[in-house]
Amino acid sequence: MPSMKILVLGSGMVAPPCLEYLTRNPNNKVTLGCRTLGKAQELAAGLLNTHAIALDAANTESLHDHVAEHDVVISLIPYIYHPTVIEAAIAGHTHVVTTSYVSDAMRKLDDPAKRAGITVLNEVGVDPGVDHLYAIKKIEEVHAKGGKVLEFYSYCGGLPAPDCADNPLGFKFSWSPRGALLSQRNSARYLKNGRIVHISSEELMATAVPYYVMDGYDFVAYANRDSVPFQDFYNIPEAQTVIRGSLRYKGNPAFVMALANLGWLEQDKKEWLNNGITWAEIQQKVVGASGTNEESLVSKIKEIAKFPNAQESERIISGMKWMGILSSEKPVIVGYNLLDTLCGQLEKLMSFSPGERDLVMLQHKFVVEWSDGNKETFTSTLELLGDPERFSGMALSVGVTCGIATQLLMYGHPAIRHPGIVAPYKKDICDVIRGLVEQEGVKMVEEKA
Repeated sequence: MPSMKILVLGSGMVAPPCLEYLTRNPNNKVTLGCRTLGKAQELAAGLLNTHAIALDAANTESLHDHVAEHDVVISLIPYIYHPTVIEAAIAGHTHVVTTSYVSDAMRKLDDPAKRAGITVLNEVGVDPGVDHLYAIKKIEEVHAKGGKVLEFYSYCGGLPAPDCADNPLGFKFSWSPRGALLSQRNSARYLKNGRIVHISSEELMATAVPYYVMDGYDFVAYANRDSVPFQDFYNIPEAQTVIRGSLRYKGNPAFVMALANLGWLEQDKKEWLNNGITWAEIQQKVVGASGTNEESLVSKIKEIAKFPNAQESERIISGMKWMGILSSEKPVIVGYNLLDTLCGQLEKLMSFSPGERDLVMLQHKFVVEWSDGNKETFTSTLELLGDPERFSGMALSVGVTCGIATQLLMYGHPAIRHPGIVAPYKKDICDVIRGLVEQEGVKMVEEKA
């Protein structure tokens, strides 16, 4: 079997299990590229046939040179860079793999990718990724038996295990803090009882409602991004309801909404945001409080946030104090904007400690009508707890799925090797990836509800 040269961009939380999977194959030669050489070297140490380089995706000339030297490039860097990576891959006739949703900017590169003869395989993480593998499986089975999927719901959460959810947000970061917070500021669109529903980014957190998955968990759920195209992607034209969304522990969405209303998720640069300013001074400036003392800040916060009751007001303000963002301490200013500065603080306070476990919870719910008119409800559920001695649940489910899909692509599996922009929405591609993902311990349990 010929050797394959793989370029992996990014050394974040999901990279280790992806690298570990790929380096099991002695024919794979892996280059790990990261802006910080030391970080890449640390991650590459001890891995078979893996070497580290300093590579910044913003340096397009260097990116093009390195991509062209490889058979496939895996982009584990922020999604905004994916079009740049794909353009470099088109020029170098190199295949591409990402774990991200296909964006409009990526979709525009479909024809150039086809002309270059390369496959750009996307959405091979957990959500998106593992969710597709099992949604397609059940839908295909229902259709094969003459049934219709009238309602489809899919909710996923990357969370701390319940025993580790010990902070006011009920959340810890198993991936980018910035990405995690901004995911809760997307607008949403879904199909409900045959009608398309639009939710603005400002209203999204207010729509979170209790959602039962299984005993032992207290989740709330809200819609995520645009679910409407999945009626077509999943081939369920008969469906009257199609909702894909996110899970959080009770109380989290209201807290995030308060942070947003108080200015903490703003991304624009502030000329006045410089080292030396205190957290209290930042909050005073953003909300227009009369002073920086706690009484003035809390009074103005209550006025702006419009908490529904005194209990909720006390809970969230107490949480803000725990974060230190009403204090006289001086933060490390990041990016001269409030969001990145807050993320720096939260990453210190809300990262997983040694021995703590994360949780990936993913559940599909299918309401099916059979040809005789009878209706039944089925679920597919992934409850994946991280292993403190190895990988987090999020890292494993994203990284190993990506690694498996890359391996299949490199060796020309006919279900996957299609030129252009590709995502796993068909039975043949889902079947082959799912079988291998299950061997790595990532498996959804299917039940009749």
